[in-house]
Amino acid sequence: MFEFQFPYGFILLPLPVLVFWLTTKFKETGDAVKVPFLSKIGALTDKEPQKGDTVITKNWFQKLMFLLCWCLLIIGLARPVLFQEPITWQNSGRDLLLIVDLSGSMEAADFKTPDGTLISRLDAVKQVVDEFVDRRESDRIGLAVFGDAAFPQVPFTLDHTVLKDLLAEVQPGMAGPKTMIGDAIGLGLKMFEGSESENKVAILLTDGNDTGSKMPVDKAASIAAGNNVIIHTIAMGDPESVGETALDLEKLDNIAALTGGKSFLALDTAQLENVYTALDALEPEKVETISYTPQQPLFLYFVYAMIATVFILLIVMLVPKGKGKRS
Repeated sequence: MFEFQFPYGFILLPLPVLVFWLTTKFKETGDAVKVPFLSKIGALTDKEPQKGDTVITKNWFQKLMFLLCWCLLIIGLARPVLFQEPITWQNSGRDLLLIVDLSGSMEAADFKTPDGTLISRLDAVKQVVDEFVDRRESDRIGLAVFGDAAFPQVPFTLDHTVLKDLLAEVQPGMAGPKTMIGDAIGLGLKMFEGSESENKVAILLTDGNDTGSKMPVDKAASIAAGNNVIIHTIAMGDPESVGETALDLEKLDNIAALTGGKSFLALDTAQLENVYTALDALEPEKVETISYTPQQPLFLYFVYAMIATVFILLIVMLVPKGKGKRS
């Protein structure tokens, strides 16, 4: 697409014609003698008598070159621009953090697959999360794991293949046997500190209750709410268990409520899949589409053409043409 950024410059195009019409021709006067025998003098000197005024005229080529120079100058002043094909790319509209419990109890093989096979809780998480991540192509996803302490496993990235590979490598107990939920939320908030996304969501998945975090769970949730971080909680395992492995559903419900999230309970792979399907509905993919149209300024080409035309005109004018036309 071709466009002039300053089309009003074409108002100057007829200026040379106006100058020609409104200005008078240059005349130079001088002394003259009128004699009745001019024809005889001409015969004696072998010269033909002529009128006193001499007008040097321009040829058609010089006029054409002048008009061309003027037109090229005006086109350059009008700032011609060539718009190229638009370039469109998409940015992630959301940063999504998966916070996964790696306490020893995640090794319990009490989750049934659709075919009835029992697998560990963590294996069920890996299976369902892989499918969930595949549906989130436009989200930057990070991964944090926790046990006795919380650790960042994958920073926010669009390289979901790497995230799934690193998730596949984690094992129950590798972060310690305990369940430090408050510390895990605190780590998640630190990971969100460098995020420029306005939509920050964390999914906390655990099968136990907090067992002595340095950061109290309620305080961590309040700080998350103050930083506009939404936390959805997923409780896994037997809700009737007791001791350190007991599910504190009330605490998980409170985390979600304080941050504007939802809390879920999953007792098998089917329920866990339903949870992530519900999360897809709650947090649909958010994509920011950015479009940029490259512009190529063309005015310099017309200026260069004008300069070249001027040089050609000067060369032509410097070539001797003989005497001017007399009238």
